[in-house]
Amino acid sequence: MTIEPAAITPRSPVPHRERGAGLVLASALLFSTSGVLGKPVMLAGVSPEQAATLRIGIAGLLLLAGTALFAPRALKVRRGEWPTLLVYGLLGVAGTQLLYFIAASRIPVGIAILLDFTSPVLIALWVRLVRRTRLPRAMWGGIALAMAGLALVAQVWKGVGLDPAGLLAGLGAGVCSAGYFLLGERAVAGRDPLGLVTWGMVIGAAVVGVVAPPWTVPWPLLAATVPFGPWLPPIGLLVLGVVLFSTVFPYLLSISALRHLPAPVASVLGLAEPVLATVLAWALLSEALTWPQILGAVILLGGAAAVQATSKTVT
Repeated sequence: MTIEPAAITPRSPVPHRERGAGLVLASALLFSTSGVLGKPVMLAGVSPEQAATLRIGIAGLLLLAGTALFAPRALKVRRGEWPTLLVYGLLGVAGTQLLYFIAASRIPVGIAILLDFTSPVLIALWVRLVRRTRLPRAMWGGIALAMAGLALVAQVWKGVGLDPAGLLAGLGAGVCSAGYFLLGERAVAGRDPLGLVTWGMVIGAAVVGVVAPPWTVPWPLLAATVPFGPWLPPIGLLVLGVVLFSTVFPYLLSISALRHLPAPVASVLGLAEPVLATVLAWALLSEALTWPQILGAVILLGGAAAVQATSKTVT
């Protein structure tokens, strides 16, 4: 059967850097809610692997059902697109989630976050060494500044003993995150972002379902209530929040942003996520916000702004 290219290849929009930056920052804000919404769930007895199964599995089912009902043409895939979709789902969805959870369970969370967000450096190296694209010095300086700010936000000096497996998992999460941006940048140029995210989420759900099968999830626990700021919501409601506000919407926004921004720029702007996550944890979970974290946030955002300022010279 022949599939018409127009059915699966939307017209590429004219790149709009400011719109792309807004989409990345909006996705970072939504992604940052995952820790605040997910931490009470895991403290109640749901393991990190089970939380990943709930998050990605339910998101994949909702996206697949909604897209099939309202935009079925977005699900059509040409044979040559399957390898990219499979790797995108494996790395960009399943890999980033599982490896970060493993790292955070074995090494200090601050260092796990820093390793996870090394993706801008890895992407810049890929673009320079593999694509042979020369990046402006100001962009390298902005990336270095942003990473230094991230180190302060993550408070990487906490904890001395570092588990080798945890370090490798953290670095693996950074590699998967870099793959998410690079593969997404390539794939979104030729197909609808909704179809890309839907198939990526379904493939990612299949992978995490092998690590933590759905029948191992303590489903009755979802009816229990947990403290969340001044409220006492059921765990299931927090899980739904993670699925919608921390997964479905931000994935769609960040992939759409790659139509307007190159991967090196989008990944650096995405560093706003840990800053926002720290602020939300302070506001809703009463977690302390120290002066080095505040200083780091300012430095990080300054570095991101420097990268955005030089983004027009990157293709």
